[in-house]
Amino acid sequence: MSRLPLRSLENAPAEAISALETAQSNIGFVPNLLRVLANAPVVLESYQTLGALNARAGLDLAAREAVQLTAAVQNDCGFCVAGHTLVATHRAGLEPGVISALRDSGTVPDARLDAVARFTESVIATRGAVSDAELASFKAAGFDDAAALEVVLGVSLATLCNFANNLARPDLNPQLAPYAWGRTAVSVAAE
Repeated sequence: MSRLPLRSLENAPAEAISALETAQSNIGFVPNLLRVLANAPVVLESYQTLGALNARAGLDLAAREAVQLTAAVQNDCGFCVAGHTLVATHRAGLEPGVISALRDSGTVPDARLDAVARFTESVIATRGAVSDAELASFKAAGFDDAAALEVVLGVSLATLCNFANNLARPDLNPQLAPYAWGRTAVSVAAE
C-alpha cells in the first residue's frame, strides 16, 4: 500500500489533471507513479519534461531503456523495473535475454547495450566521476561525448522516478504485474 496518496482524475490537484488524462488516453491506464507524482504537480511536470527531453536524445530507445532498467535495478526500484520491462519488451523490442541480463545486473548479450549498462552503473556508483578507462570503454563501444551526457540525463530521469517510487512505495498497477521484479517485494493494486 502506498505511503503517499495515489491521486486520480477525481481528486488530483487541478494542475495535474491534464497529465493524468493524457496518460489514461495514451496508455490506457494511469501508472501509480504518475498518481504519486500528482501530489506535487511541479514534480509531475518535471518528470514529464525530463522524460520528453530524454526521448529526444540521440541514444536510441533500446539504449535509453537499458539506462532506465539499469538505474532502476541499481536504485532498487521494483516499480520502475516492471514499468521499463514493459517498455523494453513492447516498444523497444529488446530480446528476453537482454532484458533478463539488465534486470539481473549481468552481462548483456548485446555488446552495445552491455556498454550502456556498465557505463550507467559507473555513473551511478561514482556520482558521475567515472574513470578515464570507463569513459574510454564506453566510447570504444561506439558512443561519443553526447551519448555519455545523455546517459547522465537518463540517470537523472531515473533518479526522480526511482526515488519517488521508493519514497511512496506504490503497488504495481495490474498491467505491470507480469513484469514484477523479484528483488523488491511488490504488491499489485486492485483497479
